[in-house]
Amino acid sequence: MKSSEIDDIIAQAVSESKKQSRWHRPGRGRGGTVTRVRNVLNVVFMLGFLAAVVVYFAFPEQKTLFFSVGFGAIVIKLLEFFLRFMF
Repeated sequence: MKSSEIDDIIAQAVSESKKQSRWHRPGRGRGGTVTRVRNVLNVVFMLGFLAAVVVYFAFPEQKTLFFSVGFGAIVIKLLEFFLRFMF
């Protein structure tokens, strides 16, 4: 068997394994609905985290507000995390 034939067999096996991989399921690509929702949730999380940092430094006596905003941001990130691994 020649070296070029072996390379062709390996290339074919790699392309087939990528098609069957669970990480390359349809609907998870760039235009999927789940991907769009995850992107929006990520942006909302980042804005919530930024708001928590601003509250922490702007109102140091308002620890309850800081923890509330921070916890809200974490809940949103957990939703995104759930969507990433379930769909």
